[in-house]
Amino acid sequence: MMKSFLKEVGRGKRGARDLTYDESLRVAELIFNGTATPVQMGAFFIAERIKMASTDEMIAFIDVCRSQSLIHPIPGSLDCAGPYDGRRNSFLATFPTAFVLCASGIPVTLHSSHTLPPKNGVTLYDLLNVLEVSTDKLDSDALIKAAEKTGFLFVPTEEWCPPLARLRNIRSEIGMRTLLNTVEKMLRLSDSTYMTVGIFHGTVLDKVVELLRRTGVHKGLVVQGMEGSEDISVERITRAYWVSEEQKEWFVIDPELLEMQVEYPDIKWTAKHQAEMTLSVLQGKGDLPHYNTVLLNAGVRIWLCGKAKSIEQGIYQAKYIIDNGQALEQYLMWKDIVENTPHPLSSQS
Repeated sequence: MMKSFLKEVGRGKRGARDLTYDESLRVAELIFNGTATPVQMGAFFIAERIKMASTDEMIAFIDVCRSQSLIHPIPGSLDCAGPYDGRRNSFLATFPTAFVLCASGIPVTLHSSHTLPPKNGVTLYDLLNVLEVSTDKLDSDALIKAAEKTGFLFVPTEEWCPPLARLRNIRSEIGMRTLLNTVEKMLRLSDSTYMTVGIFHGTVLDKVVELLRRTGVHKGLVVQGMEGSEDISVERITRAYWVSEEQKEWFVIDPELLEMQVEYPDIKWTAKHQAEMTLSVLQGKGDLPHYNTVLLNAGVRIWLCGKAKSIEQGIYQAKYIIDNGQALEQYLMWKDIVENTPHPLSSQS
């Protein structure tokens, strides 16, 4: 069965055709249940990279993944979806930004796994480990309890979506982006109402916009952010696409016009540096470029979720929350719950 699908997508750039949703659903099932061989899986992902995966193909993979995943709905929440291959040259601003949003009354979901190709950069997993939140002991009950108390849900994606975990070795061996790099960002395991998605190449912009509109997102923002992330830069203009159920609109976020523009220092980011800057910003002591980065991203996301009438107003709200220690308080509360909630199995022993 898999061979027949490979013939359709592997005929070369001109001869290959997009699979229908139903065909893609069957391929996803063959891949995720292990019926397809590793060679067939690798061939399919490479062929799709050359052909360029269609929206129907990606939605089918998303649907199969979600059918085998733990899903914890959080009404009114914002899902911030960044690259799973991490960061090398930019600040993971989305993490401290999440606690600013939670303190403003917006539940936030972040999700990650151990680093992947092609970048193999610093991920949220690495950041949490340095912050002494052991990713080897992240229990779903504790994460959900922490989300209920603080508004912040961290999803260890490969634990909540086992099919993706089973493909890690193949993805590492291929070493290139595949359609899974988009699929894992779009799983929405908290059934979020709002979403901000980072993209690396503008070639996938229209497809990600369509994915947002077809997967139940009320309002979304597609951002060509730092290193393909959802994080908006304060050093230069960022292109973004605002998407709702009724319309879509292209716009530019200019940090200079928002009085946020600052040049970034030249830093080779390690997990340790990421952790130090995260805590510094949450404490209101971060250097101006990274403090402003959190303010700008928080302001945009507060506006996206309808908690501010403008980005400028959102930035003002974010500054008040950080400077008054509310964001730091949310983070410390979340960390305490995650670290100190007994694992169900250990409590029975």
